[in-house]
Amino acid sequence: MTTKIIELAEATIDDIQKNMESGELTSKELTMLYLQQIASYNHQGPKINAVLEVNPDALHIAEALDIERNQKGARGPLHGIPILLKDNIDTADKTHTTAGSIALKDHYAEEDAFITKKLREAGAVILGKANLTEWANFMTVDMPNGYSSHGGQVLNPYGPGKFDVGGSSSGPGAAIAANFALGAIGTETSGSILSPASSNSLVGIKPTVGLLSRTGIIPIANSQDTAGPMTRTVTDAAILLGALTGQDAQDPATAMNPEIITDYTPYLNENGLQHTRLGVSRDYLKGLPEEELDIVNKALLDMAKLGATIIDPIELPTKLPNPTVLFHEFKSGLNAYLSKLPTKSPVHSLLDVINYNQVHAKDALKYGQEVLLDSEKKSGTLTEAEYITDRLEDIRTSQDEGIDLAVKQHSLDALVFVNNYGAGIAAKAGYPSITVPAGYTSEGKPVGITFTGTQFTEAKLIELAFAYEQATEHRRAPKLT
Repeated sequence: MTTKIIELAEATIDDIQKNMESGELTSKELTMLYLQQIASYNHQGPKINAVLEVNPDALHIAEALDIERNQKGARGPLHGIPILLKDNIDTADKTHTTAGSIALKDHYAEEDAFITKKLREAGAVILGKANLTEWANFMTVDMPNGYSSHGGQVLNPYGPGKFDVGGSSSGPGAAIAANFALGAIGTETSGSILSPASSNSLVGIKPTVGLLSRTGIIPIANSQDTAGPMTRTVTDAAILLGALTGQDAQDPATAMNPEIITDYTPYLNENGLQHTRLGVSRDYLKGLPEEELDIVNKALLDMAKLGATIIDPIELPTKLPNPTVLFHEFKSGLNAYLSKLPTKSPVHSLLDVINYNQVHAKDALKYGQEVLLDSEKKSGTLTEAEYITDRLEDIRTSQDEGIDLAVKQHSLDALVFVNNYGAGIAAKAGYPSITVPAGYTSEGKPVGITFTGTQFTEAKLIELAFAYEQATEHRRAPKLT
């Protein structure tokens, strides 16, 4: 089994499917291999602490899918593939959904999230739940990325305790970097996929708000929240993204999508950077360490060699409105989610969470709950002039006078950022981004290049990222000891 783990360490979904189709490997065996990897490195060795809970039915599901494959053939590329979910995504099984909070440590969702259902329909094995920054990093000011009262601290496999693991989808990021599964689903409000993906040398896709349903996901902000895939390759991310799309009557944002694409693999084009125009705002690179800036500049040169025209610099707004929108929407959204919990739950509102944390302060409030308290001060009705004015200002600044304007002025296919440095403007616009490994510093810290586009341009971003990835092949696995 150990030999197989080494052989499978950086295997892709396509590699695994070929092995399963040939009979060399079963989904049950594959799931056992990933469970062994979790056993070896999650709470032992470097103690990555990325997996919060393993699905006790994972092996049964995998074996049932093996039987189905033999009898009927595979459902598609995700048939029998183990996937981890960030623990703010509902699963109607024997695993909890906690958002990393001890207030929800006993909470079992009564229904799958929409995207969880899509994964099951595609034949994925829900391997378990991944740790996260508590309440998706919307709890307090000084909480480290990757910490939750329920799960403890997630560590970066490339430098446990040395490098930031990124937040808030830290568990999914560290888990996939450490080869605990073939892919994971994270969530983002502002940088929470892009940050841990780039910090853990992964590919992460933050889709357009509305591409994927948010039903059954513990919310922060209705205007910015989205789930998205985190994988080791662009190909795997494209496969996962296509499996998650679909209109959901319970999420009106999904009706904005003019064309539902269920297969993004046709956009895996090695020549995807040819005849493209990419814009770079140097203002968004300020403060970047020199060694990381060198990696960015090298990446831009590589893109130019691959046929892209680099427009450098372009202007983008950097002074975005204060994040009051999130505080208003968090109270509204969280109250709606918690109100539906069973009566036995100790919390049914944001105020209940705050009070629970105060009573259990020793375990719950290691870093305080300043953000929760500030959000509770809002009405939760979204009627305040402050909220409405700031929400409209967000749209104007990020879309009309931001990304849309820059793309139109320079006839751009996409904008280029480093790591999650452009996450804020894309988040407020509700626009998509994809990050891909771009190299490492001399200390071994991962650096990612991020492509951002306008609404529902995921296919183009996948083309760009795939072409860059295939030409440079920067990703290397961490050395776990």
